[in-house]
Amino acid sequence: MKVGVLTAGSDTPGLNAAVRAIGKSIGKQPGWSLLGFLDGFQGLVEDRSMDLHADDFSGILTTGGTILGTSRARFQDLPQDSQDFELINQAIKVIRQHQVDILICIGGKETQESAKLLADAGVKIITLPKAIDNDLYGTDYAIGFDTALGITTEAVDRLHNSAHSSHRIIILGVMGRYAGWLTLAGGVAGGADVILIPEIPYDIKVIADAILDRKAKGKRFSIIAVAEGAISVENARFFDNALKVNQMIRSGPDQADVELRITRIRDQGIDGVTLLANQLEHLTGLETRTSILGYLLRGGVPSAQDRFLATKLGTICIEMIKEGVTNVMVGVQGDSFTAVPLSEVSGKHKLVSPNHPWLISARYVGTCLGDQ
Repeated sequence: MKVGVLTAGSDTPGLNAAVRAIGKSIGKQPGWSLLGFLDGFQGLVEDRSMDLHADDFSGILTTGGTILGTSRARFQDLPQDSQDFELINQAIKVIRQHQVDILICIGGKETQESAKLLADAGVKIITLPKAIDNDLYGTDYAIGFDTALGITTEAVDRLHNSAHSSHRIIILGVMGRYAGWLTLAGGVAGGADVILIPEIPYDIKVIADAILDRKAKGKRFSIIAVAEGAISVENARFFDNALKVNQMIRSGPDQADVELRITRIRDQGIDGVTLLANQLEHLTGLETRTSILGYLLRGGVPSAQDRFLATKLGTICIEMIKEGVTNVMVGVQGDSFTAVPLSEVSGKHKLVSPNHPWLISARYVGTCLGDQ
């Protein structure tokens, strides 16, 4: 049995732990070998690879990043289906040349989508979930989330000191374009006064009133944790209406262009944080500062939980291969690990539901979520 492995998308703490678990597990299987493709799907298409042996896994459990390298390149980025098909054919050609029996892809939403395209073309695939914002459909937790959660919580803790001393509002920008899991959990764990997530459009006046109420009670500072995809009620209404009108037209190339522009506007997380800061400073009269975590969330040593999760996912992945299970993602559901069909994972985001226990907890401790 020859197994291929690649890490794709953005780098995340815990990737090396997963590669290590896969490699060490394969080393226990007589006649099995492991081939690593470098820099994700780009390296696969360009036929850049390395044989992986026991020595390659020494000392990497605790290191961040990935020894295989990664890239954001994916098959569906190409503008034409014909080119997309040619790249998939090239990837299949490389896989066959190396006599790889099954390919393990470790990554997030885009990786799952690209893996499904390969699976649909006849390649045997198993994927492992990786997402610091924990938005992957079909799994409760993904590699990297716990480490990013620890960094977010520590950032909120540290900002409390500065905000309290200077009587300021401090806004912490956190990754989370479509889902607010990371911002919500980190905000609750750190005791943020306001938490804003993409699933709940916020009313700026509600936030300002909550801050002014704190001020009236003698608390002259506030910490706001905001996901990069969080938007106001007004913007949410505008985007929804624009999409509805555009979909009603359904003619010419303008529809895709409008959707792309709207997506880009919603993705401008840093600008949104600056705008939010300016608005709150005007409405409350309190000096307001911002801090963006950005790629700090992707670096550093993986947490114990991420190392443990990545190790379990990697070893269970090999068990599934031995059982003949393919074209699935290894998902975490409760206390169990489940083979989730790629067809159920691809193209979906796992969002925070309105009555999720994390949200209920936030409301019970008095956190303002911008909606009431």
